[in-house]
Amino acid sequence: MSNEMMVLSFTTASIAFIHTLFGPDHYLPFMVMGKARNWSLKKTALVTVVCGFGHIIGSIILGFVGIGFGIGLMRLELIEGFRGNLAAWALIGFGFMYFVWGIRKIVRNKPHKHSHVHIDKDDHTHTHTHTDQHVHIHDKRIGNMTPWVLFTIFVLGPCEPLIPLLMYPAAKNSLMALLMVVGIFGLVTISTMLGIVMIASSGVRLIPLRWLERYSHALAGAAICFCGVAIQFFGL
Repeated sequence: MSNEMMVLSFTTASIAFIHTLFGPDHYLPFMVMGKARNWSLKKTALVTVVCGFGHIIGSIILGFVGIGFGIGLMRLELIEGFRGNLAAWALIGFGFMYFVWGIRKIVRNKPHKHSHVHIDKDDHTHTHTHTDQHVHIHDKRIGNMTPWVLFTIFVLGPCEPLIPLLMYPAAKNSLMALLMVVGIFGLVTISTMLGIVMIASSGVRLIPLRWLERYSHALAGAAICFCGVAIQFFGL
């Protein structure tokens, strides 16, 4: 491998790692949704990887189309910026709706007491919740839809640093360098996403948070919503 290719490889890997690490939208949604929906580590990992592929594939396709049709970097970055706005607002909207749904579950699942009067005067009361005992069909549907909603949002979400990285090998007319950039960027991005999500999810499972389970859906929705707000208004 030439020195030029080594520098390009190192630069691509570094940018992909930093871009993912400092972008909470790359891992926070999977951490909080995995906890709220009681996903296994295997399912959490699968959803993360699939969404990671969706996240980079859109920018790869856009980059290749831009190269093929000679579209300038500035125009491609404008398109990526528009996609970024869509993804951020989608995170805000999804997070807010999930937060509202979580609040509704909290209200419905509020523990309450029932008194029982018996003929033998052995009166007693007991405390229970209704939603712990009955699983409603719309709750299942929301659970089944959640990974697909996340996947759609991540397909919309651009990998902004990838487009400029693709321009250099394209200018050199080097297909091998172009494929190398795509491969390294995708591998490092998805690996970093998966590593952070798995470490955080495994650590959270060791902490006794049973008292928070009732609020987990609302907290997950709020976290995703604020993640979108941070991206849209603070440029994270």
